Amino acid sequence: MGEHIIKLPDVGEGVAEAELVEWHVKVGDLVREDSVLAAVMTDKATVEIPSPVDGEILWLGAEIGDTVAIGSPIVRLKVAGEGNVKPDAAGETAKAEAPAKPAETKLAETKPEARPEPKPKPAEPAAKAAPAPAAAAKSNSGAPRPEGERPLASPAIRLRAKEAGIDLRQVSGTGPAGRISHEDIEAFLARGPQVAKASGLARNDSVEDIKVIGLRRKIAEKMSLAKSRIPHITYVEEIDVTALEELRAALNKEKRKGVERPKLTLLPFLMRAMVKAIADQPNINALFDDEAGIIHQHGGVHIGIAAQTPSGLVVPVVKHAEARDLWDCAIELNRLAEAAKSGTASRDELSGSTITITSLGAMGGVATTPVINHPEVAIVGVNKMMVRPVWDGTQFIPRKMMNLSSSFDHRVVDGWDAAVFIQRIKALLETPALIFVD
Repeated sequence: MGEHIIKLPDVGEGVAEAELVEWHVKVGDLVREDSVLAAVMTDKATVEIPSPVDGEILWLGAEIGDTVAIGSPIVRLKVAGEGNVKPDAAGETAKAEAPAKPAETKLAETKPEARPEPKPKPAEPAAKAAPAPAAAAKSNSGAPRPEGERPLASPAIRLRAKEAGIDLRQVSGTGPAGRISHEDIEAFLARGPQVAKASGLARNDSVEDIKVIGLRRKIAEKMSLAKSRIPHITYVEEIDVTALEELRAALNKEKRKGVERPKLTLLPFLMRAMVKAIADQPNINALFDDEAGIIHQHGGVHIGIAAQTPSGLVVPVVKHAEARDLWDCAIELNRLAEAAKSGTASRDELSGSTITITSLGAMGGVATTPVINHPEVAIVGVNKMMVRPVWDGTQFIPRKMMNLSSSFDHRVVDGWDAAVFIQRIKALLETPALIFVD
């Protein structure tokens, strides 16, 4: 028998380390070749680490949440044959990994006859061991009085209860006719959490410590970086999407023989509107290297779509939206959304955006303050669509209205330019035929 050490492989070009987010095995497990041992994450892409050999797990080299350098040992296996570790090296590895034993303490010998025999404790009186039935019945039960019944108590007792925040209806009095005394108040306070048990309520003082790892840690780092470095300006505008929704419904009903088209949502229209607006203001489609003081203005429009998945927020990217028509945008959106939800999106599909759309769908709220996806300089937020009464000059008519809440990097984009950009998108969405005009 021999030992085989598995090191963290290179999981991506230029990546020097990765975070361990999941173990699929434990010490003592038997694994087959190609069995998944662990999962690591870098730049929001999760990579599974398979076993190259059959064997038994002897040692795991990291804990979930640890950052591991590429090439570091992560698993040690017992395998048939020689393995990839020399016997002396294996012994040194095991010795280094073995926990140090505490120094032994020499105990002084004590002769058995020198030990004093423990004296039996005197038995407690039976009356003290258990309260008398009468006394138990007299104790405060904390059961609420029937609604409308006024508790009997003196003004001093009522003042004491008010100062202590006590509802006297919850206190059982031990005085004549159930009158509440100072002793009853003190007993009620001493019981503390037991009071709530009678009404089905109870205090919960538990604290659960949850380690921030994996995608959640990546999100936290990204948001902290964006908010600490980028001075945000948020611009909210109301858009009448009635005509757009009518066009969208008509296009979804249209059937073409031999042509299968995806169902259109609002997002492909917004993407095409953004492409047209960026053509007029290319400075919006940029990445700002604030350390070098350089703005990288891109010709290609690579739109990130913030998507909520079971693991957390990810941003798959529709590359070259300027070269895609409405239906091609929809096809790519559907493909990326499915890959993101299933966790199969590649690193390339989750990177490279130059501007981002964020949408909470039906839960989008009236207005939001989106956080820019650093190092981009703009993000467009889609809010909830609602039917609202709109004055047309003579009367109020129902219209489908929606807000766009968009944030910009104020170091790169002035407030006026931000407003011009959103107003251009507004004009295109409110007159959707313009989206199709080159």
